[in-house]
Amino acid sequence: MDGIRVLEVAQFTFVPAAGAILADWGADVIKVEHPVRGDTQRGFVNMGGFVLNPDRHPLIEHPNRGKRSVGVDLATADGQRVLYEIAKTADVFLTNYLPAARQKNRFDVEHIRAVNPNIIYARGSAYGDKGPQRDVGGFDGTAFWTRSGVGHALSPAELGGPLSQGIPAFGDSIGGMNIAGGIAAALLHRERTGAALEVDVSLLSTAWWAAGASMTQGMDTGETMRAEMPQSGGSPVNPFLGNYRTSDGGTINLCIVSPTGYIRDTFEHLGIPEAAEDPRFAEVRPLMENAAAASELIVAAIGSKPFGYWREHLNTMKGQWAPCQSFLDLATDEQALANDMVVEVEAGDGGAPFKVVRGPVQFNHEPLETTRAPQASEHTEIVLMELGMDWDRIAELKESGAIA
Repeated sequence: MDGIRVLEVAQFTFVPAAGAILADWGADVIKVEHPVRGDTQRGFVNMGGFVLNPDRHPLIEHPNRGKRSVGVDLATADGQRVLYEIAKTADVFLTNYLPAARQKNRFDVEHIRAVNPNIIYARGSAYGDKGPQRDVGGFDGTAFWTRSGVGHALSPAELGGPLSQGIPAFGDSIGGMNIAGGIAAALLHRERTGAALEVDVSLLSTAWWAAGASMTQGMDTGETMRAEMPQSGGSPVNPFLGNYRTSDGGTINLCIVSPTGYIRDTFEHLGIPEAAEDPRFAEVRPLMENAAAASELIVAAIGSKPFGYWREHLNTMKGQWAPCQSFLDLATDEQALANDMVVEVEAGDGGAPFKVVRGPVQFNHEPLETTRAPQASEHTEIVLMELGMDWDRIAELKESGAIA
């Protein structure tokens, strides 16, 4: 996307994450922030119970790497004029402000299109830009996790209540990728037809797409799926599908969805080759009919040896499996690192490089090259001078408080 300019008027993670993906892909993303407060998320001091270092801030670095920041007070007429001058040069306008704020501060679609009819206007919202709740705000904890049914589906009924989301900006990051994909399609459409589209993605629609198979099943049958309480054992119909505890408390996930062609190799790797000769387990249909008995054998086998043993031993198994890892484990995972899933950027405090996660799309096997998230208003003068604004006007705007 070299040569594509994105003008972002957004806060928090959901829509800024889309800007980060577009910046990863080479776009020039200009983030507009309030000249005094900046993005509200810069002031967050806690994340999931952890105290945050404002100079090494994951909720800023993750959705804002690779961008330039311009401080503009959009509540002022002068600030709005500055925004329009940037918008004239942009291909995409990106926002997650609510309709009332967009209208009040004059950056809704009709205002931006008045200065640039060819701009793609992309909105991210909690519940969509149509319907009775288009004016209702929300976060991924409300729209993506709670209202969508995702939290309900992932909470075993025996708990007596839903699990909290547990991963900050979880739906935000997925939704940001959806917005970036929609913008890419809109850019292609504009190139082919000359017509600029509006793009809408909500956190609710993101959740329902992510849970689409379960949603479709529920709408068709009137029944909903729920996660089960954790246990060591396989599915009632497939012993090769489940979580199994190791002798030292680790967990190995077997995920051989279709056992055809895997039965003998799996039992041999689990150290119970005799099970492959047992008529109850030797073929797929009897294996499924006797899943509970086979599961008991696998529980005992995997439970007899430590996690480290299985991690190495199962590497030659034909069937699908995975070690249950934490995020800290993934940060040193050989396969993740080999695929450039982590990239280092300069740290805002001048210390050791800050590690951020690459977006999930890679082109030509090339690792991501990006920069740290900008400080609030860091690039105001540079961007405005690129637009041809002289220093006297910049100074006047600074003096009035319209820019920072």
